[in-house]
Amino acid sequence: MENMDKRSAWDRFYTESRGTTSSFKNFEWFFGFDSVRDFLMPLLRSSSHPDSPVQVLDMGCGTSALGPSIYRHSPVSVQVTCADISPVAVQLMQEKTRLEAVRPSNPSSRLQFVELDCTQLDRRYSPNSLDLIVDKGTTDALLRSKEGKGKAVLVLQQCFRALQGSGSLLQFSDEDPDARLLWLESAAPHHDVGVQEVGQLRGVCYFCYQVTPRPLAKC
Repeated sequence: MENMDKRSAWDRFYTESRGTTSSFKNFEWFFGFDSVRDFLMPLLRSSSHPDSPVQVLDMGCGTSALGPSIYRHSPVSVQVTCADISPVAVQLMQEKTRLEAVRPSNPSSRLQFVELDCTQLDRRYSPNSLDLIVDKGTTDALLRSKEGKGKAVLVLQQCFRALQGSGSLLQFSDEDPDARLLWLESAAPHHDVGVQEVGQLRGVCYFCYQVTPRPLAKC
């Protein structure tokens, strides 16, 4: 795909691949929920406010089943928001969950799909309001677009504004750590950055980059 930072490119992609309502299947970039379950679940259990739902954003969700799977499998109460710039993708996911209801492990969990430009998270989220932001390939798409690198930095800034002090941003990517770590550390000087290998799929090695706010030094 070209121009992966453009809404029109994704509207066209999901329109061409949607098929009929009865034949629609989730489309997974890289891999599905089972491949990253062990990275996600521990972060849900470590929420800083156990009496309220863990606020999760699946950023650039497309038609992936990742967000609904977090909602389905989380033993703790979660508010999962699946957001995408493409209204076509959002409508497809809304239709799918309306026809095939997803049942959560925790009855107080909630799931929603919204149209949202990830460079404008501040239009929906106040500062320090999210516990976990999941980015499976969204930043990769921006960084590989001619006009997307500046948007990728803006997305990071928006994520850091919205994250709780104890929250985390998880980026799932096939980019080598030598390149991605350098970029993240330069773009996020006040955050801790770590990486773990997810594994290989079809000969490609994938990684999980975790970015967390660095605790303020006490005087």
